[in-house]
Amino acid sequence: MTAVDFFFDPTCPYTWRTSRWIAGVAEAGAATVTWRLINLGIRGEDSETPEEWRTVLEQGGRALRVLAAAPDNDARGRLYTALGTRKHEKGLAYTDEEIAAAVAEAGLPDAVAAAVDDASLDTAIRASHEEAQAAVGQETGSPVLRVGERAWFGPVVVPVPTGDEALRLFEAVRLLADVPAFSELKTRRNRL
Repeated sequence: MTAVDFFFDPTCPYTWRTSRWIAGVAEAGAATVTWRLINLGIRGEDSETPEEWRTVLEQGGRALRVLAAAPDNDARGRLYTALGTRKHEKGLAYTDEEIAAAVAEAGLPDAVAAAVDDASLDTAIRASHEEAQAAVGQETGSPVLRVGERAWFGPVVVPVPTGDEALRLFEAVRLLADVPAFSELKTRRNRL
């Protein structure tokens, strides 16, 4: 199995799809995933964020706090699945009520849901975000996938690859991690 770090912001619909791909790869036994955090709100701190995104990023920041409060990696993965299903599959906002329901669904204590108001967790979220940015070597969005010492933005996948296709994509990413000269590959983005 290959160990990977998956840095994510729970508000991003593209990240959600990529997370379902890497979770499937892990379920198939090809990878172990450490769920790490990115806050897209940090990227916009020095610029004017459009009004329609402010509420989304504020709600996402509250969801990030409960993810940071999850007691371990497995709990963080379960919680992200519960949160992401609500937001990206059911179209629900990250209200405090939906966050609390996701925490309960993930089998976590009420104290984790209460973390929405714990601003002290922002320090750990920022540190994880900055680690992702340093690994990629430039300002980038979500997700960031790190395989060994190599990290990239993406891959962005729509629709979510499954089965053999998912494993082939992972094998390609894993092989690229062994090529020090490789740094970027991009094409147009598929629609959600």
